[in-house]
Amino acid sequence: MAQHQPKPTLLILAEPLLREGLQRILANTYTVVEPGGEGAESPQPSGVQLLVWSVGSTMPAATLERELQQLQERWQPAPLLLLLPGETRYPSDWLLQLPVEGLLQQAQPEEIPGAVATLLEGGRVLELRPLATADDTDAPQPQGLGVWLLRSGLEQIEREQRRCQGWLQRSQGVLSQLMLRGRLRELAMAHRLLLWLWGPISLAFADQPPPLDGAPAPPGTAITVRERSAIGVWQAIRGRLEAAIEAGLDNRSGQLLALEGLNAHHRRDLLLALIGQLDLLLLRLRHDHLRGEALEQRWQQLQPELRRLSLRAMAGEYVQLPQQGGLLKVAESLSAASQLDGIDPELPAALPMLGCLVQAQPLLVEGRLLPPDEPKALLQLEALISNWLIRNAELIAADVLACCSEWPELRRYLLRADLLPTRNLERLRNQLNAQQRWSSLFERPVQLYESQRLLYRLEAGAIAPLLLTEPRDAELRQLGWGQQLVTLSLEARDALAPQLQAALRRLGDLVVVVLTQVIGRAIGLVGRGVLQGLGRSVSRG
Repeated sequence: MAQHQPKPTLLILAEPLLREGLQRILANTYTVVEPGGEGAESPQPSGVQLLVWSVGSTMPAATLERELQQLQERWQPAPLLLLLPGETRYPSDWLLQLPVEGLLQQAQPEEIPGAVATLLEGGRVLELRPLATADDTDAPQPQGLGVWLLRSGLEQIEREQRRCQGWLQRSQGVLSQLMLRGRLRELAMAHRLLLWLWGPISLAFADQPPPLDGAPAPPGTAITVRERSAIGVWQAIRGRLEAAIEAGLDNRSGQLLALEGLNAHHRRDLLLALIGQLDLLLLRLRHDHLRGEALEQRWQQLQPELRRLSLRAMAGEYVQLPQQGGLLKVAESLSAASQLDGIDPELPAALPMLGCLVQAQPLLVEGRLLPPDEPKALLQLEALISNWLIRNAELIAADVLACCSEWPELRRYLLRADLLPTRNLERLRNQLNAQQRWSSLFERPVQLYESQRLLYRLEAGAIAPLLLTEPRDAELRQLGWGQQLVTLSLEARDALAPQLQAALRRLGDLVVVVLTQVIGRAIGLVGRGVLQGLGRSVSRG
C-alpha cells in the first residue's frame, strides 16, 4: 500500500483578511500554518517549507529590506514568496535586486498556486505589474541650457514617433506605410543627431547627465525559472524570446534592418530557427565540457554552420522554385550562394553569455557578480541573446536579399510584396549599404569612444535598441586613421565645451557691465541734463 505523502507546509504572513483569502486558495493542496501556530516555530526542513509574505504599499523600502533579511535568517533554507500591491512606490529596478526567490506584484488569485509550486520545486518566479499613480510624476528640477535643449528636442521627437506609430497601425495602403516608415527613420536619425550634438555639451552646462536609451527592464516583467541551473535559465529566456517573436516584430530600433525585407512569416521562422539551432549548439557545448578561450573558439567555429542550418530551416528543405526553365531547391541554392562566415564587429564577446548558458557561471551586472537565475542577470543575459539573434538574422537576411536580386521568382516566396519590383529591392539594398558605411565610418567610432555598445532587444511586438556601457579601449585602438579623426573631433569638442561656457559667462558679465555702468550712466546723465534744461526754460518763462 502506497504511503500518503505529507502536504508541504506554508507559513503565511499577511493582514487577517488577506491571510484568510490566501488560505482558501492554498489550503486544499498545502498545509497552511499561521505565525505562532503549531509548526511555525520549527525552522527545520520538516517544518515550514515556504514563506508567503503579503506587504502593504506603505512600508518604507529600508524597512522591507531589513524584514526580508530577518525572515531569511530565521527560516533558511525555506524560499520566500513576496506579494506586493500594484500601486506600490518601489521602483522596478530596486525590486529586481531584492534577495527573494519569488515576487508577484498585483498577483491574480489563480497565479499564486503555480508560483508556490515552482518555488517548492527549486525555481524562481518574478511578475512586476506596477500601476501608474499621480505620485509617480517627478517634480521639475532646475536644468541648464544644454539639458533643456536636449530634453525638449527628445520629447518632441518621441511625441512625433508615437503619432506616426499610431497612424502606421491604422494605415492599410502600401504607399502610406512606406512614407510613415521613412518618417520614423528620419525621426530616429534626428534622435541620434540630437544626442550627438547636445549630449556632452549638456554635461558641461549642467550637473545632470542626459537620459540614456534603453532600460534594464520594462515596467511590466514576468520571469519564471523552473530550475535554477544553466538549462533552467536558458529555457526561461527561450520562452520569453519565443513569446516576443510571436507577438510581432515591428522595427523600433531607429535603424533600417535587412530583416524587414522578409515577409512576416519567414521573418518569424528565421528567428525561431536561430533559437532552435542555438538550443542544439548549447547542448553540444555542454557535452564538450570546454572552458575559457577554448569554449569561445569552439563557439566561433560553429557559427557559420549554425547560420546555414537556420537559413535552410527558414527556406524549407523541400520547397522548389523555377529558375531559367528548371526547378531548384530553395534551401540548397540559398545555402550555396550565401556567404555566412562573416563576423559582426558589434557583437560583444560571447564568453560571458556562454559561461552562464553552459556552466551556470555568474554574470557581471552593474559591478556585481550575480548568479544567472537572478532577475537582473537573467534580463541582461536575455538582452545579449536577443542581440545575437537579431544580428545573425541580419547577416542571413542581407544574403537572402542579394540572392533575390538575381532570382526574381524567389522574391514572391521570401520578400514583402512591395519589394517585388526590382527598383524597390535595389533601393533597399543601397540604403542598407549606405547605412553600413555611415555606421562604420562615423557611428561606430563614436560608440567606441563613449564606451557604448548598441544592442537590439526583443520586446513584446517590437525590436528595440539598448545602449550597453562597457569598456571598449582595445577596439578603439584598432580603428583606422579616418575613424580616429572622428574620436579626436569628439575629444576636441568636449575640451572646448567648458571653455565656451566660461567665455559666454564672461561675455554676459561684460554686456551687463556695459549696459549698466556705461550706457546706463550715459543715459542718466543725458536725461538729467535735459531735465535741468527744461527746468531753466520754465523758470525763465
